[in-house]
Amino acid sequence: MYAVISNGGKQYRVQAGDVVKLESMSGEVGAAVDFDKVLLVGEGEQLKLGAPYVDGSKVVGTIVSHGRHKKIHIVKFKRRKHHEKWQGHRQNYTEVKITEIK
Repeated sequence: MYAVISNGGKQYRVQAGDVVKLESMSGEVGAAVDFDKVLLVGEGEQLKLGAPYVDGSKVVGTIVSHGRHKKIHIVKFKRRKHHEKWQGHRQNYTEVKITEIK
């Protein structure tokens, strides 16, 4: 069984037992998290498609860790003007283990 959930403006295809890096969430490590925005639930050849969300379905997970992604570099450069600007960014994430799809 799998589901497509929406979190932080992105969509993720998850199954029970998957570990997913999602947008940063508040909560302690080991705390339970419920995802109510389930867009699709599938099992084998059967699909339940929501409009926009599937009624009565929920995905349950536990928080594994909090962290930061790899640094990305932003470079602004103007040729022939001796102008170069560097900036870095690291996005926070929360690692969640999916335990159950209801």
